Amino acid sequence: MGAEIDLADEQAAGIFSAARIRSRLTQGGHSIAAFRDTLAWGRERLHSLFYEGLPADSLVHARSHLVDEVLRASWHKFLPDAASGIALVAVGGYGRAELLPHSDIDILLLHQDGALEEYRSALEQMTAFGWDIGLEVGQSVRTVAECVAEAEKDITVITNLLEARLLTGDAALFEQMQAALTPDKLWPVKDFFEAKKAEQQARHRKYDDTGYKLEPNVKESPGGLRDIHTIGWVTKRYFGAQTLGELRERGFLTQQECNELFAGQDFLWRVRFALHMLTGRHEDRLLFDHQIRVAELFGYEDDDKNRAVEQFMQLYYRTIKSLSCLNDMLLQLFEEAIIHPLPGGEPIALNPRFQVRSGYLEARTDDIFQRYPWALIEVFLLLQQHPKIEGIRAQTLRLILRDGRLINDQVRQSVQARSLFIEMFREGRGLTRNLRRMNRYNVLGHYLPAFGRIVGLMQYDLFHTLTVDEHILYVVRNARRMAMQRFRQELPFCSQVMDRLAKPELLYLAAFWHDMAKGQGGDHSALGADEAERFCLDHGLSHSDAALVRWLVQNHLLMSLTAQKQDLGDPNVIAEFARLVATRQRLDYLYLLTCADIRGTNPALWNAWRDSLLKELYNLSVRTFERGIDNPLHAEERSAEIRTKALALLESQGIGRERAETEWKRFDDDYFVRQTPEELTWHLPAILSAQEQDLPLVLVASIGGRGTSVFIYTRDRDHLFGLSTGVLARLGLNILDARLHTTDDGFVLDSYVVMEGDNTPITQPIRFDEIRDALRKVLSDPEVSTIDVNRRVPQRLKHFNTPTNVHFSQDDTRGRTILELVTADQPGLLSIIGRVFQKRGILLNAAKIGTIGERAEDVFYVTDRMHRPIVDEHALDDLREVLIRTLDRDPA
Repeated sequence: MGAEIDLADEQAAGIFSAARIRSRLTQGGHSIAAFRDTLAWGRERLHSLFYEGLPADSLVHARSHLVDEVLRASWHKFLPDAASGIALVAVGGYGRAELLPHSDIDILLLHQDGALEEYRSALEQMTAFGWDIGLEVGQSVRTVAECVAEAEKDITVITNLLEARLLTGDAALFEQMQAALTPDKLWPVKDFFEAKKAEQQARHRKYDDTGYKLEPNVKESPGGLRDIHTIGWVTKRYFGAQTLGELRERGFLTQQECNELFAGQDFLWRVRFALHMLTGRHEDRLLFDHQIRVAELFGYEDDDKNRAVEQFMQLYYRTIKSLSCLNDMLLQLFEEAIIHPLPGGEPIALNPRFQVRSGYLEARTDDIFQRYPWALIEVFLLLQQHPKIEGIRAQTLRLILRDGRLINDQVRQSVQARSLFIEMFREGRGLTRNLRRMNRYNVLGHYLPAFGRIVGLMQYDLFHTLTVDEHILYVVRNARRMAMQRFRQELPFCSQVMDRLAKPELLYLAAFWHDMAKGQGGDHSALGADEAERFCLDHGLSHSDAALVRWLVQNHLLMSLTAQKQDLGDPNVIAEFARLVATRQRLDYLYLLTCADIRGTNPALWNAWRDSLLKELYNLSVRTFERGIDNPLHAEERSAEIRTKALALLESQGIGRERAETEWKRFDDDYFVRQTPEELTWHLPAILSAQEQDLPLVLVASIGGRGTSVFIYTRDRDHLFGLSTGVLARLGLNILDARLHTTDDGFVLDSYVVMEGDNTPITQPIRFDEIRDALRKVLSDPEVSTIDVNRRVPQRLKHFNTPTNVHFSQDDTRGRTILELVTADQPGLLSIIGRVFQKRGILLNAAKIGTIGERAEDVFYVTDRMHRPIVDEHALDDLREVLIRTLDRDPA
């Protein structure tokens, strides 16, 4: 290498020719201002070229070229041309000549013993000058021996030094360093490969082994730029290659694969460039703040089915999926070439088409998929049936990627393809892993065009944390875990119900199809139900089995909506749900699908409270089926049952039946049907012992695994709900449920279920004390009428526009009005709503609280001050208008 190396990229050098940069600096007298102006000129030039559509590789190389010239000019400004024993070296990404607007600029000051002291003053001036001109560099200072010592200890150091590129200074010293770092001296190729592979696996685990999160990291997430870097590092160490293009020259990539790799890299560079440009800083995360603006930069517009941001993100997810395939294949090729250079032993034939060699599955001929396209599905069934097979050999993987397009309508309609695919669901074992493989290698989307349409499809909200295809596969995974012995303690009750299923594959098929019709417009449940039934019949299922899968897909939201939005203390709700479900068989399948779906939508959604709601609805429905749908359990019967169970528990505390029943006469049936026997046993002793001076009585504890319960017993007062919820919100708690009761003699029995703001359980006794003390302090002060919740709206909530929508209906059986509210979530929301109710003279009977990502979806059961339903249309319209006007104010 020469002492000063210009980049090979001619277009980059054309953007910022060395002569032009030097001319600008010379005309400015090499002053601080001249350097600053040159960097600013370069930044604006790059931004303009980005908008003009210049390829990203030219942009990143041009930025590196500009920094090269500025650093060389700085070097020559402070050090004599004859300086020896010292060199300025670009390392890391800068060494690769890949710099985005705010990328780290990592340099190595390589020196011989003694040279550092000779030039110390000049180097210190140069470093200070770099800060003055706004060029922040990450600098390490080492001798060759120190480079070797650090590289021996740390894989990241040898990796950085692999990228080293001489900028200026002593070329012989630089070559000495390179010679000292060769594989025959340290980090042999095999050790280096295994270390980088382990490093990638650890990095992927940090992102839950998926790049399909709502806010992916363009650089570090699976399928991101770092996966391309990993391939590049191994290539350099193995071949001594300088570019990824040499993989094609050496037969590791075809021309098409090479084009795909570079197209994907260019796209990710362009996304990263946009992030740096929009934020004015080093930013690699596609946060909600940025996704809409980046989509606009890329020219996307909303259409009838999907928003611009969703279209852009689908391209992003499909790109990283493609890059993940190439990464898999190349790492497998390297594994075979570096770790297992010679095939171990004779291959073991599995059938006329496939065999196992060295623990990996391979096609017996390179034209196997061209002759038998349905064998593209057989590959994955074989992996299920032979779990000891470690994976797919690289050449066979290449054939899969090449020949997936051969799956056409004729193949889809063939008996062979259909029988193989449906057998995967019947096999069960290894289903999720191999459906993931099929998706990763594009076979699943080719075989099922309906699945292909939702690959990479995201929904721009905080509720759905994965793309639709990833969510579907997570739901299948969750359903499978319920059938596996080693996961039995994860959801024991679900596993018990799973044991009842005669055909678990029907649950897996319903999980697979439940969201398949998203993104098509219309009701995805109804559209998906039609497609699911047709699929089942085409794949040889009986009409009754196909009908069950259809019903599950069409009604997959029924149980969660009933449990989370309706009053399970109302026998009419249970009776109507049981009527819709109709049979115990359907109930079993629906319950398991619902649990799997919630857990696969957003991990933060699944908690002890939701678990208990679904169990309660399931058990009450079973009781209804046992009694007969036409003979539902009435409120009085259920209240009596709960009291009887509670009385048995109270006797152990020394509270007899007569004393308990006497006190309970003050409370109506609604109070009992909305509590568990354990909660009644917790409330009553405290109520019996409470004196006037003890009020307000506040109890806080975790009861029955349902989350943390907060119970308030005190004399009724105005705005009690608003004050209570305001205190809880100010403490940073999420309210999951509210059950409010007022006795005829003017006392309230209000219960809340709460969790921490991040939806984790409250476990510390000191936190219980904090909640109790804060509530007592506010509720005991008659002068306090409002609570200001001084918590800022989280940044990520500000990027969503959820207009307030209010819908009223009448619960004629129980004499109350149901108010359903959808609005943007914000701190203290319930307190604000409670204040509106209090000012309008509205009494709140109960509330079902649902926070779905950025949206609050709450249901309130209300009456007027005389405990009558609100039926006057003018009064309801007025309440709707006030709520919308109040909640749609800018919360910031």
